[in-house]
Parts: sequence; structure tokens; C-alpha cells
Amino acid sequence: MRSTMKKILIPMVAMAFFAACSDTNAPTYPVASNPTAGSSSSSEALLPVGESSSSVAPVAGVSSSSVDVLGVSSSSVDALPAVSSSSNGAAQFTYSVPPLTAIDPTKSYSFYGAELTGRDQFKYGRFEARMKMAAISGTVSSMFVYYDDSWEKGEKPWNEIDIEVLGKAPDAWQSNIITREGDPSIKANTASESKPLHEFGFDATQDFHLYAIVWTPEYVSWEIDSVEVRRDEIGLSRGTHADADQVKFLTEEQSLRFNLWASKSAAWTGKWDGGIGLPIEQQIDYVRVYSYDEATKGFTVLWQDDFDGEDLDPKHWDRGNWEMERVNLRPDNVIVENGVCRLIMDYEAN
Repeated sequence: MRSTMKKILIPMVAMAFFAACSDTNAPTYPVASNPTAGSSSSSEALLPVGESSSSVAPVAGVSSSSVDVLGVSSSSVDALPAVSSSSNGAAQFTYSVPPLTAIDPTKSYSFYGAELTGRDQFKYGRFEARMKMAAISGTVSSMFVYYDDSWEKGEKPWNEIDIEVLGKAPDAWQSNIITREGDPSIKANTASESKPLHEFGFDATQDFHLYAIVWTPEYVSWEIDSVEVRRDEIGLSRGTHADADQVKFLTEEQSLRFNLWASKSAAWTGKWDGGIGLPIEQQIDYVRVYSYDEATKGFTVLWQDDFDGEDLDPKHWDRGNWEMERVNLRPDNVIVENGVCRLIMDYEAN
């Protein structure tokens, strides 16, 4: 059922919220049913790994006939949907929260993030989104695919592939694969986050750019503006557990997600300044999803969402509603308006 989200968001009665926490390098994973991940800091909870194999190579743009990735021709793509013609944030949006420029010591503050949670389940594919990212120190603005049961740990394996813009560096981004063998005796995840961060050459918060994750049985790659920046191939080993070959270990169906939140790890995302600089928002112009044919090694468009309606398409999307470290993900902070899906991080002063 659709609920109209084109409205002015005003401070609401504060929802039950966690107490203020000090910076720590240990990530806190969500604490709700069907939560998401995204807490992929370089912390004690992750096994240390060496620099991943990376390359910078041009990739052919998506045409109406095919997708050509590093010379691997795909099957034909019929009737490729047109790119969204939204105003890309130029229009006036119906949202207003006063900028937080100073902390009032007589008040307490609650902070809220947002997640666009995919309903579809995929095993392999190509996932594209044209986005303007968000960043103040301490925040994470992301696009990722994720096995929905990963957070349960124990006998459940962890499967996740990330693109993240960290608040400390809006002109750079992090690529990452997170895995963990489904063994209750194993407490740490294996991560392969890019070190150093990949440099954009631009401020990702100032304009829209095309982001892509490509996941196949043979490799995982990450692209910015149709240029491949990193590729991890099957056979690359990290660690000593069953998930050491991370590409091979990515066998669970995953959902496509986007979220905006604040981390407790200052070393990873930058020092949290009490919310100074809020509100901020991540804007998504369109999302395009492709299936992968293991026989032909080609990609075929499954669907595209231009966010042209008054609310999310319930066939594809839901809203996150759980705790993510310094914020609660609030469903009202995901708004569809003027051809853009807006993920908003804001606050309430109590």
C-alpha cells in the first residue's frame, strides 16, 4: 500500500533511542529483525587483509544493444529504459529542518538516518545507481548488496559487497567485500576494504555520478561513471577460513540496498562532531538492475526505477527501521519527490 511522502517533515515526538556513545573502533551491528549491514570499518571485528588487487580500466558505456565490460560482450539488452530526466535535485523539495550549527548544552539530541531496502533477491548481476552522495565527518553514504540473514551470524554466513563514501573524505570512496563462514566459533568477518581509499577526483556530494557493482561467479568489480576501478577475481585468497576466497564464497542470494548513517568508528569515518552539519541527504536519480547469464557471461536488464511516482514502488523497495550505531533508521527519512529518492539524515533536539 502506498503512503504519500510528499510532505513537510517536522520534528516528531522522539522515538525511543539509545544513549550517546563515545567513539570506538568496534562496529555495532543492527539490533532488529531483518536488519542490514554496512558497518564495515577497519576494526577489531574484521580480519586484517592485504591490499586487494585493483585496476583502473575503461569500461564501455551501456548502450541500447549490449553491455560490454572489459571486452566481455553480453547478451543483447532489449528496450533499455531511458535514463531519468529528473531535475537531479535542482527543484525545491518539501523538507526543512534547521541546520545544526551549534550544540545547545541544555538539550539532548536524537539522530536519524535512512535506508532504501530492496525486496528483490539476486544471485549475481549488475547493479547501477546514479547518485549524489552525502558526507559530514562520521557518516557513511552507501550502495551495497547484502545477504539478509548475515547479521544473525552463528551458522549463517555473511555475504556483502559495498560502495561507501565516508564522511571524512567526500572526494574518495571505499570498495569492500565482507564475508564470514557460517561457523559459530568464528567471531570475526573477513573484509577486503580498499586501502587507501579510491580517489574520485571530484566531491561526490556536489553532483550526480553513476555507481555500479558487478557480481559474477568469476569476479566482483566496482565502477564509477562506467570506469572499472577495482576487480577481485575468483582464486584471490584472504585469511584461512572457508571464506578466504571471497568471490567464490559469495553464493547466497542478496538484496540491493542504500543507506545513510553515522558510525562510532572515528578512525574509519572521521570524528563525529555531535551532528554539526545536519541535515544531509543522499539522492538517487535512478536504479538499474541486470541479471547475469552464466552460460553467455552476459547481462540483461531486469528493471529500472526512475522514482517518478509519489512513493516507493512496493514491488522493489521497503524502508529500514532499526538502529545503526549512532542513528535510528527512520522510514519517514526516505522520501520520493521530483523524480529523486532522497535518503535524509537529520536530528531532533529535545
